[in-house]
Amino acid sequence: MAAGRDVSGGLEPVAVALWPPGESPAPFQYSPDCVPGADGAIDPTEVTFQGCPCRVRSCTSPSCPCVRLGQRGRVPHCAAPLLECNAMCRCGDGCQNRVVQRGLQVRLQVFKTAKKGWGVRALEAVAEGSFVCEYAGEVLGFAEARRRSRAQAAQDPNYIIAVREHLHDGRLMETFVDPTYIGNVGRFLNHSCEPNLVMVPVRVDSMVPRLALFAAADISAGEELCYDYSGRFRNLPPTEGEQKAAEEGSVLRKPCFCGSQTCAAFLPWDGSLFPAADTHLQSSP
Repeated sequence: MAAGRDVSGGLEPVAVALWPPGESPAPFQYSPDCVPGADGAIDPTEVTFQGCPCRVRSCTSPSCPCVRLGQRGRVPHCAAPLLECNAMCRCGDGCQNRVVQRGLQVRLQVFKTAKKGWGVRALEAVAEGSFVCEYAGEVLGFAEARRRSRAQAAQDPNYIIAVREHLHDGRLMETFVDPTYIGNVGRFLNHSCEPNLVMVPVRVDSMVPRLALFAAADISAGEELCYDYSGRFRNLPPTEGEQKAAEEGSVLRKPCFCGSQTCAAFLPWDGSLFPAADTHLQSSP
C-alpha cells in the first residue's frame, strides 16, 4: 500500500488514507465487518433477531422495540449496549436507528507515530457522539482466543480484544475479536488513558455484538483517535477477579506512551486468557 492509497482497498464507503510515503503496515486481509474465526465457533454474520414491525421510514421510541431496547441516544455517555434495526425489520434503510451497520462515514488516516507504531487520526472534525469506526476482525471462541494469546511472543503486538457483558440474569457474555490477520482500520487504533473514543457493543442481527467506537468528545481534524483498551472508560469498575488478573500479569505488560496526565505507565493487560501457572512460567527469567 502506497501513501495516499486506500488502506481498505475500496471496501469502505469512505477511503482510508495512509501516511507517510514509502511505508506501509504489515500485510493483512481487510474486512469492514467481523467474520467467523478460523475455529468456526461463532458466526457473527448469522441473522437470529426478529425484525421490528414498524412500516415507517424511520423508527422512533417507544413504538419501536429495537429503539426501546437499545435506548439509542446521540451521545453514548457510557458503554451500555445498543440495538439497531436489522435485516428483518420493516423500516426503511434510512432509519435513524441504523448507524453502525452503514459502515465508515468519517475520513480517517492510518499514520506512523513516533513511539506507538501505526495509529489512526481524523482527517475531518468529528462531533461528540458520532460513530467513528468499528473494531472488526475474526470472532473467536474462548479456546482459540486463549491459544492465540499464549502463542504470542512478548514483543508481538496484541490485537485480541475481550469484551465481557454482565447480563440481567447473572450470566456473563464474552466476545473475543482478533483483527491480526483479518480486520479493519480499527486494528490500528492506539490506547490512551484519557481517550477520545468510547467502545460500545452494538447488536444488529444477532447476539454477537459489533464493537463500535464513538467520539467521546469533539475531535479536531488531525487529532489522533484512541480508546481505552481496558474498557473501563465510561464503564463499571473492574471486578475483583479482573483486577487480580491485571496485577498478576504486570510483568508481561507493555509501556504506555499515550502522554496523558493520568497515564498509568503500562498498557492494560487481560490476564484471563493466561492461567496463573502459565503466567508464572512466562515471568520467570
